Parts: sequence; C-alpha cells; structure tokens
Amino acid sequence: MNPLILLAADSGPVEQIATTFGANVPALVANAISFLLVALILKKWAIGPIQTVLEERRKRIADGLANAEKSRTELASAQAKSQELLAQAGAQAAKLIEEARAAAARLSEQDRQKAVADAQAIMAKAREAGETELARLKGELRSEFGKLVVAASAKVSGKILTLEDQQRLAEETQRQLAA
Repeated sequence: MNPLILLAADSGPVEQIATTFGANVPALVANAISFLLVALILKKWAIGPIQTVLEERRKRIADGLANAEKSRTELASAQAKSQELLAQAGAQAAKLIEEARAAAARLSEQDRQKAVADAQAIMAKAREAGETELARLKGELRSEFGKLVVAASAKVSGKILTLEDQQRLAEETQRQLAA
C-alpha cells in the first residue's frame, strides 16, 4: 500500500483530504489569512474609494439626465410660448393692417368728398363768372344795338338826329329789349 493512503487512514477527514491532494493546512490557513488581509486593505483603500467615485459619477449622470429632461420641458414650454407670441403678433399685424385699410378708406372718402366739393366750388365760380360775362356782354350788346338802331333810324329818316333824339331812341330800344 501507499504510505500516503495509510497516513490518511489514521487521521481525520480534513487531514485525509489535504493529504490526498497534497495540501499543506498551515500554509492554506496562512494564505487564507493573507487573502483576507489583502481583501480588507483593498476594500478600505482601493475598492471603497472606487465605489465612492462610481457612486458620485452615477449621481452626476442621474442629475445630468434630470437636467436634460428639465431642459427638454423648458424648451417645449419656450417653443409653445414662442408659437403663442407669434400667433399674437400675427393677430396684431392683421388688426393693424385692417385699421390701416379702414384709415385709408376714410382718407380716400374724405379726399373724394373734398374733390367733389372743390369741383362744385369751381363749377359755381365758373357759373358766376359766366353769368357776369353774360351780363356784361348783354350790356355791350344793348349799347351796340342801340347805336345801330340810332344809325339805322338816321339813315331811314334821312336826317341827322340830335343828341336828345339818339338818347331817347337808345333808351326806348333798351326798354324793349329788357322786356
């Protein structure tokens, strides 16, 4: 028989397994204690700070996402407000255009009425001037007609009319023309 197997038969189950696999229990315990010490040291000075940095980074990312969402909602609100302002500006522009058209129509109507009034005034002045000219021409015509009647009467009667006769004939002619 193998001396290792005989030795394993005399000892307990842990020693038997350790002997079978060729493990040194005191070295294994020392390695386990060393591993635990290294693990604790790494946790305190390496893994702990790394986890803290990762947690801070996770928090900053979450804050950044929250800020991005907040910015999106603010942007949507600003866009809605700008659309509303544009609609209001369009309505005000349409109102101003309509008011300008109404004012232009009023001015046009006022200008038209003024032009009609001016035309009527010009026509009245022309009528008045025509009536004055007609009266003047009638006066001249009567005077000329009177002179012609006197000249014709003088030729027909064959005598020279006195100044009194000429005046009398002219006045008589004018009376007949006026009536």
